[in-house]
Amino acid sequence: VGDHSGSDKEMAEGGPPRSGFGQGEGHGGRGRGRGRDGRGRGRGRKDSDKEEWIPVTKLGRLVKEGKIKSLEEIYLYSMSIKEYQIIDHFYQDSSKLKDEVMKIMPVQKQSSAGQRTRFKAFVAVGDYDGHIGLGVKCAKEVATAIRGALILAKMSLIPVRRGYWGKMSGLPHTVPNKLSGKCGSVAVRLIPAPRGTGLVAAPASKKILAMAGLEDCYSTTRGHSRTMGNFIKAVFFAISKSYGYLSPELWKPTVFQKTPFQEHTDYLSKDTADLKLTNEASPY
Repeated sequence: VGDHSGSDKEMAEGGPPRSGFGQGEGHGGRGRGRGRDGRGRGRGRKDSDKEEWIPVTKLGRLVKEGKIKSLEEIYLYSMSIKEYQIIDHFYQDSSKLKDEVMKIMPVQKQSSAGQRTRFKAFVAVGDYDGHIGLGVKCAKEVATAIRGALILAKMSLIPVRRGYWGKMSGLPHTVPNKLSGKCGSVAVRLIPAPRGTGLVAAPASKKILAMAGLEDCYSTTRGHSRTMGNFIKAVFFAISKSYGYLSPELWKPTVFQKTPFQEHTDYLSKDTADLKLTNEASPY
């Protein structure tokens, strides 16, 4: 006859008798794997979900080390962002960068066994202050598609140039000049508007323009704009051209400087060597 003190205690407390594993003295009669006195699994998991970021690109290493202080330095040298954690690093206050699921649509592929359905998600991210990104991802499950689209949207974050209509007083409030973008049959044109006009656009494009930090803008659309995916991509392509046109105030002599990769080449080479030594020394 074994010692059933754990289950007897539960019975005395009015709890249901437990059968199977974990009724010995070692686990306090509270089930398998819970540890002494019921503590153990389930404690201290809050921070374990958020793992420490280990950068794998040169840009990521410079950002994490604090060598690059802002996103504008990255855009100045046209460096491509390959890790979404770079954006998270600059927006550690998560309330600044907002994301919005613009559309979720099922797409099908004909296979020998019938149709294979997947879900396509369009997600926009923006800080309502001159930065906007758009991500598109297809996956078997809706949650996976949204998660992937959010990551792609962060990596495609671009700066938006804002300007004035007429008098240059106060903060920039509209697009600096007429911009156009096209995707599929949908062509979108953005036109500067006077202060106080608001965003004269369809609900979907209005959301993207607002997330980009524009307050006033006229818009015109041609083509099959009911195709939401192509419509919002055309708006995004139009906004992304805002820094593509050099207006006279940008005709200043270009002062060429070293790129961050050249400037911090000693740090990058030393860090790589240290990583190699660490990996070789590791038994795994």
